[in-house]
Amino acid sequence: MNRPRPLDITLHQASRVLEVAFDNGERFRLPYEYLRVNSPSAEVQGHGPGQKVLVSGKRHIGVLAVEPTGHYGILIRFDDGHASGIFGWDTLYDLGRAQETAWPAYVAELEAKGLTRE
Repeated sequence: MNRPRPLDITLHQASRVLEVAFDNGERFRLPYEYLRVNSPSAEVQGHGPGQKVLVSGKRHIGVLAVEPTGHYGILIRFDDGHASGIFGWDTLYDLGRAQETAWPAYVAELEAKGLTRE
């Protein structure tokens, strides 16, 4: 079965949201902060299971650029200098589908560790 592919990607700089419309009709509004703290980079995800780093302090993160990477994804250049990790189409789709549960879990984990989004 083919995974959904994006039809349109729009940066909304004022609201700090990347909007992605997929060919199956689903559309996600992914806050820059959500994307930054879930970057697929090794810096965030680690190099193996259980190594994911909890990233804090990214509430006001901006995006400087979005660059296509082949036919499989995009590179997002964040204004904190982070520009590693390619957001493949499957990754963007999965982040969109998981956002409703993943975001509250992220905020709760920050609070449990005494960290903030600021």
